[in-house]
Amino acid sequence: MKLLKPYLGKYKGDMFIAIISVAIMAGSSLWQPKLLQGVMQAITDDKMGRVNEIGLQLIIIAVIGLIAGAINAIFAAKIAQNVAADLRESTYRKIQSFSFADIEKFSVGNLVVRMTNDVQQVQTLVMMGFQALIRMPMLFIGALILALMTLPELWWVIILMVILVLVITAGVFSKMGPLFGRIQGLIEKTNNLAKENMQGVRVVKSFNQEANEEARFNTASSELNHVNVTIGYLFSIIMPLFTLIGQLAIAVSIWYVGQHVGTHPDMLASVSSFMNYLMQIMMAIIIGGMLMTFAARGAVSIKRIGEVLSTEPSMTYDAQAPDQELEGTVDFNHVSFKYPGDEKAVLNDISFKANAGEMIGIVGATGSGKTTLAQLIARLFDPTTGTVAVGGVNLKNVNEKSLRRAVAYVLQRATLFSGTIADNLRQGKADASTADMQRAANIAQAAEFVERYEDTFEHQVEERSANFSGGQKQRLSITRGVIAEPKVLILDDSTSALDAKSEKLVKEALDHDLHGTTTFIIAEKISSVINADRILVLDNGQLVGEGTHKELLENSDVYREIYATQKAQEVND
Repeated sequence: MKLLKPYLGKYKGDMFIAIISVAIMAGSSLWQPKLLQGVMQAITDDKMGRVNEIGLQLIIIAVIGLIAGAINAIFAAKIAQNVAADLRESTYRKIQSFSFADIEKFSVGNLVVRMTNDVQQVQTLVMMGFQALIRMPMLFIGALILALMTLPELWWVIILMVILVLVITAGVFSKMGPLFGRIQGLIEKTNNLAKENMQGVRVVKSFNQEANEEARFNTASSELNHVNVTIGYLFSIIMPLFTLIGQLAIAVSIWYVGQHVGTHPDMLASVSSFMNYLMQIMMAIIIGGMLMTFAARGAVSIKRIGEVLSTEPSMTYDAQAPDQELEGTVDFNHVSFKYPGDEKAVLNDISFKANAGEMIGIVGATGSGKTTLAQLIARLFDPTTGTVAVGGVNLKNVNEKSLRRAVAYVLQRATLFSGTIADNLRQGKADASTADMQRAANIAQAAEFVERYEDTFEHQVEERSANFSGGQKQRLSITRGVIAEPKVLILDDSTSALDAKSEKLVKEALDHDLHGTTTFIIAEKISSVINADRILVLDNGQLVGEGTHKELLENSDVYREIYATQKAQEVND
């Protein structure tokens, strides 16, 4: 609960009003049976004037309780909504500071559930806290004291009822806590399955896997349903038991009063008030137990959110580093890297230097470490050993703004966000003008289809960019990468979805219009980098060749083998 203190502290005024109003509401509920006792006594004494007087008091008390309840509901909801919004924003901001490794540690689906469903559970907990969790102890203590004052002879009935209700509540609700904990994990599982299925719907349909996917989802959904039904069964058991205990307590009280009313006629007026207090005591315990169970579920969610907020990013930027304009040179000095949790290194002792303005090709078999090397240049990961420098400055000594301004990374899997084309391009340059967009689109060969839209760069991008082809998405991604004229541009197999003509035009435009930019082109096909100033050849995480296409054909067995294989495939095709 410590996690919520700074968030609740921002709304001390609202909290004060919520607590005062719930106290007034509880006091109203507790005083009404006492007034009813006075009415019964006045009727017994045949004092109708007194009946009218107390009746007016009852109306006033009820109105006050009603107004206090409305005020409490308003301010409890306000506090809960604001705390949830602040917590959601903090969680999202924290996630934005995570490195790739941190994201992978939690998984995307896990983080989404924590930021949405878990925050919703916390919101519900805060709402209940300022409405019921505070009210129930007040009702229990107040009703217990007033019941003992009303018919002190029946103290044993109260104690017996409280013991029975507490035993049943503790027994049943102790089983519900773990079940609520399982629900969060199962919600996360079903969300992940649904998301994967929707995102991979083409694969599912292509391989006729609808039935298998339905079975996978139904298994997870059935497990979630089973847990929810189990909780429902537990509730269905305890409510009749509580009702039985309450009715037995009332029956015993009436029997006792009936046995002694002859000698103590005042008991007749007190019995109805006493029964009301018995019900308030019992309901306070029942509702309090239920709320504590839901609070346990909320506590699980608070813990899960706390795990995110307390995670220190595995990679941070030097806040004291000056803002600087980095040049386009890239130096790898004995760099090795392995992913967190892996024993085997992906890159081993890589050293090279790329001069400003050079076009560097990177080739190698699948899994040779090409993408990992590129990610180190953009500092998506830090090397395990060695240093990576851009513009002669170790990336660990560069602030994030300077690095992002100098290095642009275009991924193979083009990702566009819903909004407009302009919105997506401005992710590469926040103040990009239409002229900037036009220039970048010309370089990436995206202008030819963007200009066909009546609204050009204001054309809408649908969810998951479903209204664009793979080649169009890649060209827009390249446009976003080049719009700020970075000093270093990384194309991670970013032209794989383009036809040969478009790919050639993109390469020529990059060479002509960004001749001062150091460009790294990661490619599966040697034909994509054959004209590069230099080509780096990776094999099993090692740099086994470096030079021009002609030099590597003479000096590198690995490169020669890759080239011969691809050439043979082209002949066969």
